[in-house]
Amino acid sequence: MGRGKRGLLAMAVTVVCAATVLGAPGTAFASPTRTPTPVGTPSPTSTPPPATRVPTPAPKPGKDLEAVRERLDALYHDAAVATDAYNAAEEKAEKQSAEIVALAKKIVRGRERLDELKDRAGAAARSQYRTGGLPDEAHLMLSDNPQAFLDGAGRVQQGQRATKGLLAELTRTQQDLEQYSTDASAQWQKMESNRKTKAEAQKRIEKQIAAAEKLESQLEKKEKERLAQLEKEAADKAQTAWLDSGAIEEVGGTSTEQGEKAVEFATAQIGKPYVWGAEGPDSYDCSGLTSQAWAAAGHGIPRTSQEQWRQLPHVDVKDMRPGDLIIYFDDASHVAMYIGDGNMVHAPRPGRTVTIAGAGSMPILGVVRPDA
Repeated sequence: MGRGKRGLLAMAVTVVCAATVLGAPGTAFASPTRTPTPVGTPSPTSTPPPATRVPTPAPKPGKDLEAVRERLDALYHDAAVATDAYNAAEEKAEKQSAEIVALAKKIVRGRERLDELKDRAGAAARSQYRTGGLPDEAHLMLSDNPQAFLDGAGRVQQGQRATKGLLAELTRTQQDLEQYSTDASAQWQKMESNRKTKAEAQKRIEKQIAAAEKLESQLEKKEKERLAQLEKEAADKAQTAWLDSGAIEEVGGTSTEQGEKAVEFATAQIGKPYVWGAEGPDSYDCSGLTSQAWAAAGHGIPRTSQEQWRQLPHVDVKDMRPGDLIIYFDDASHVAMYIGDGNMVHAPRPGRTVTIAGAGSMPILGVVRPDA
């Protein structure tokens, strides 16, 4: 077996193995709840820039619960940003894995076709050897039969065309195999890069969540109850300010059939725990909930909140209808589903469950419509 053949077969084996090992299902992405503040209706932009945050100093439990709340919001927000990066890397890796498998199959089929063409070329060479090594043209010129000469001339022309076609197909097949190998190698490198991105993002997520859980664990029972009350008061204050601003006075759009199905699915998940990277059925993160809700409605959407914001059509807040997705924070790190009457359903953050909340209880970046 020649060096080229060994290399191509090795590549086929390599990419199939890579797809098998790296195509294993992973997890997905999440989003937290930060300090709620009243907002208006911002102008939708394309891809939000990465958030630049000044780290909030860790407060001492029992001294300033408001500072504790702000610190927790910051930690969970940073965990959500890292989760988005994790999910995006995972989604890319899954696509690259599928592409590698497809390329591997092309390499195998191309290899088989190349072997077949080489067998045909070898058969032609052996046939010529059996006739004394003379080409068909020479035998034709030595013929003294006029009719045989004319019949032979036609066969020679057909043979020449067939030979040219065979050589051209051999060349094309070899070139295709080389290109498939190059493409598979490139996809492998991209998938390796995304694996590293996922691993780094996972470390950041776990670090931020661990810090938040440690901070909460240091609180006394009464402090935890008071902290929960502070969170609720902040959310209620933001929601009231948002409603009083008249942001949804004109909202009254009727949902589509698909939108109703998406809302029905999302609200049926109420009470299930938030788990970063989860897409159900037992737990969800924020974009896992919205993407699965729309998948259940028969309409696939991007997996992460940032890609939902970037790829889905934007609509004004005043035009939103049940089923639309509300994107929160300037970095699009959280997403919820609007269900009507100024409310939304979402998976808030670690330690919380899927719940209904005021649509204006967090800073709104904009609204997108999956079924526009």
